[in-house]
Amino acid sequence: MEKAFAKIIEEIGEDLSREGLIDTPSRAAKAIKYLTQGYTQSLDEVVNNALFPSDNSEMVVVQNIEFYSLCEHHMLPFIGRAHVAYIPQGKVIGLSKIARIVDMFARRLQIQENMTKEIAEAIMQVTNAEGVGVVIEAEHMCMKMRGVEKQNSTMKTSMLLGSFRARPATRAEFFSLVS
Repeated sequence: MEKAFAKIIEEIGEDLSREGLIDTPSRAAKAIKYLTQGYTQSLDEVVNNALFPSDNSEMVVVQNIEFYSLCEHHMLPFIGRAHVAYIPQGKVIGLSKIARIVDMFARRLQIQENMTKEIAEAIMQVTNAEGVGVVIEAEHMCMKMRGVEKQNSTMKTSMLLGSFRARPATRAEFFSLVS
């Protein structure tokens, strides 16, 4: 990966022997490995058995989970917040595990639409919830730094599973809580 970054730097016309760039290929390789570490994680490892018995059957919402990801089309960042909710059926998941699930999927080359679905499906799979809702709001640097250069644009995506999709009242409660 370092050689690839060195080649890119040379191709843009820079001098790799310039003092500020000497270690850049190595630093860039380490940064990309960190930013894509979601590929080395599994859902089981991230959750780490942090499921606990509970008779709660009301909506659990975790809002404003900040994340950053890299768009799979341009490898530029998109940065945002995830709002995740579920209705437990006999067990709840450790609070930090929801944020870790968001990070696991965000730290891959992604598009926001797929990431939203992957998070919802993972929460449903792990918790066997009655329903799951996920809303993601993000700013995409591929739209701000290049192309149309729209500085105030944001993108919102949602995924609703189980009772969040089937029951209008559950859907309405979720959207009112995260808006």
